[in-house]
Amino acid sequence: MENIILKIEHLSHRYVVQWAIRDINLEIPNRGIFGILGSNGAGKSTLMNIICGVIKPTEGKVWIGGQDALKNPIEAKRHIGFLPQKPPLYGELTVEEYLHHAADIRYIPEKEIAGAIDEVLELCAISHFRKRLIKNLSGGYQQRVGIAQAIIHKPAIVVLDEPTNGLDPNQIIEIRRLIQKIAEDRVVLLSTHVLREVHAMCDQIIMVEKGKLVFVGTSNEFDNYLVPETIYVAFATNPPIEDIKHLGGVQRVELLGEGKFRIYFQDSREVMEQVVERSAANHWRLAEMHVERNSLNDVFAELSRKAQ
Repeated sequence: MENIILKIEHLSHRYVVQWAIRDINLEIPNRGIFGILGSNGAGKSTLMNIICGVIKPTEGKVWIGGQDALKNPIEAKRHIGFLPQKPPLYGELTVEEYLHHAADIRYIPEKEIAGAIDEVLELCAISHFRKRLIKNLSGGYQQRVGIAQAIIHKPAIVVLDEPTNGLDPNQIIEIRRLIQKIAEDRVVLLSTHVLREVHAMCDQIIMVEKGKLVFVGTSNEFDNYLVPETIYVAFATNPPIEDIKHLGGVQRVELLGEGKFRIYFQDSREVMEQVVERSAANHWRLAEMHVERNSLNDVFAELSRKAQ
């Protein structure tokens, strides 16, 4: 993989006696949105905290922008912007004062800070709140301020831990758009346990379950992880279920309602051809037929079982 910005080798971390993550290996390029998916307690936050230098791993190596994160932590962290699950905001400061502080601790030269603040205020659509106290902002706008501090130094990697947690549906849509805009010229690592968030935003999915890496691939590959095994068929008439059961390649049949069936198959092509032929011969008036795709929840459940 070209242009690797983040490389992880044999990464493990243990809290007292229990391993939070175990032997994780990853390579992340310098563009796109990567969703780190997993159920609560799967090890997502531990992985992200290690990447961001908040936690020192028990075992393994992390390279960020070619820098060894353990040997050269300050140089490695220059490449990272981090928004933890609870934004590190100071409610008594104005948005502008807070972003000035964030720029200062990221070693942005004083003469460049004003410009950096203006840039992130515009990108995050919060310029009109620059003089507002952070504590007086809504949850959605506080999240935007949190994202602004994470990108003010133009990092190559932006790490967002549950960035839409606690937001209302409209705020979630707005934050999604902002994240997609940020990812146009850098990589975003996005942690969540919400399947629809991953599907709505991410180019690639990394799934961690019980501390293990159980899936790495595109959203399309995730969708198709399980092989479809059923066909949905609807007829304008109501053919006898026994006639459907006796079609070639059919394993079993569920009656879903008047004229609607779910067919479990051995060979989808054989079954579909038989349905078309028998429907025409018996005037069943075939109205709809398609291979049913496994739901995201089915895939998530199967990958979770894989980790056990």
